[in-house]
Parts: sequence; C-alpha cells; structure tokens
Amino acid sequence: MVKPDEATSLKGTLIEAERQVESFRQVREAHRMELVEDYVELISDLLADGGEARQVDIATRLGVAQPTVAKMLRRLARDGWVVQRPYRGVFLTPEGEALAHASRERHQTVERFLLALGVDPDTARRDAEGIEHHVSEQTLALFEAFVRRAEGGEG
Repeated sequence: MVKPDEATSLKGTLIEAERQVESFRQVREAHRMELVEDYVELISDLLADGGEARQVDIATRLGVAQPTVAKMLRRLARDGWVVQRPYRGVFLTPEGEALAHASRERHQTVERFLLALGVDPDTARRDAEGIEHHVSEQTLALFEAFVRRAEGGEG
C-alpha cells in the first residue's frame, strides 16, 4: 500500500518531468498494442467458435471496412502475431495465441473487478474493454485480490 506522503499529489501540481515522461510513454505503448490485442483476441474467439477467422468476419465484428482489416492483418503478419493462408483465413502464431490468452485474462479480471464494485454487467463489459489495455500488472494483481476477497476467497 502506498503511504500518503509517497503518493502523487491530487492537488493539480505537476509531477517531476521524468515521471511524467514515463507515464506518457507507457500510455503510448498501451495505445499501440490496443488494436493488436483486440484483433488477436477476436481472431482467437472466431477460431474457437467456428474453426476459422475470415477477413469479412473480423470486419463485421469490429464494425470496420474490409480494407482496414486487410491492412491490419498485414501488420499483424509482419509482426509475427498471425499467419494468413490463401482461401483458409487467418491463424494465430504461438505468440499470437499467448497474447490473445493474456489479453482475455486481463479483460476477465477487470470485468470481474467492476462487477464486484457493483457496476452493471453491460457497462462492466464495455469499460473493461478499454481499461484492460492500460492497467499495470501491479494494479491488475490488486484487482484480482479484491475480487477473490469479494467472492469470499483469500486475497
């Protein structure tokens, strides 16, 4: 637990520049990975549900145009998250599977935390979609401990 004198002041004063730079760097990195995580998680879900992830299905689920999906899939393939096979759709690499699994677990932890706070299920699901990409491992662990205590387990 952070002691009050160690916490950043909430009175609107600026924090030291180095800490602020690091905070903004972390946010930029989270934004950069946000779409990657959303795509690989959706591809994983489509593969689990129907055995294939097609560009048209991804576009429909994300509410974007197919050319947008095609561009992102090229990026995901370039970065080693997916493999595209002609006439067979999109598949995750082992790294893509690991990222999808980690993203799904983060989402579930955040959603369970919000539900434990009393947030309604639909709002918790939507809010978790944004929070999951920006929450630190330390905060995520505290969310998990809170949920375990709220559900009657050990924290």
